[in-house]
Amino acid sequence: NKKVWKVVNAEAVEAMGNTSITLKYTSKDGEEGYPGTVELTVNYTLTKNNELSINYTATTDRKTILNPTHHSYFNLSGDMNKTILDNEVTIDADKFTPVDKGLITTGVFTDVTNTPMDFRVPKKVGKKIEAEYEQLKFAGGYDHNWVLNKHQEQIFKFASVYESTSGRLMEVWTDQPGVQFYSGNFLDGTVKGKKGVVYAKRTGLCLEAQVYPDSPNKPEWPSPVLEPGKKYRQTTIYKFSAK
Repeated sequence: NKKVWKVVNAEAVEAMGNTSITLKYTSKDGEEGYPGTVELTVNYTLTKNNELSINYTATTDRKTILNPTHHSYFNLSGDMNKTILDNEVTIDADKFTPVDKGLITTGVFTDVTNTPMDFRVPKKVGKKIEAEYEQLKFAGGYDHNWVLNKHQEQIFKFASVYESTSGRLMEVWTDQPGVQFYSGNFLDGTVKGKKGVVYAKRTGLCLEAQVYPDSPNKPEWPSPVLEPGKKYRQTTIYKFSAK
């Protein structure tokens, strides 16, 4: 069943130079097997500083699991005939969470040093994506969660993407402990976008701020559990510029 979001508010805030829209969704008790009726609100704001600011809030009437993220695909070349392999990615993370053959996290942290998973300095996505490295073979490329270095439940910059031909730069902030970096490995041309654009393999990448995948089954990890009487909050910001 398709989830239908209700538009709560959509207005241009002229005094601040920002434009925003607020959406609300009610996930009924038992939907997709999760307990609790969850009231989830997401506000998208385009700021005068060329930022897309995404703010989530949610409440529940029963103890439940909540780990929303933003799954937009980005290709900073602006040309969907090009892959994202020349986009330079930086992720401020010393460790990532390896997966098994089913792409489920194993429960350990692995140091990125001397592996294709090291993005602590800018690196083209395609530089090591075909390396003989088990994790890349499992996922057909990058589709992993990185353990962010600066997480203290406050907003911090954790990643950037740069495309040298256009000069476009995207910087990303969040208050979440992890990010799923996905290199569009499973795009296969069956999905079309505006004006009939075909999304082929690796023509888009995602940076999805989140709590680590499968955290409910790993109690030593940051918790995605939301209790009644508590309010879930998350902020993720994508900022765009040129250099």
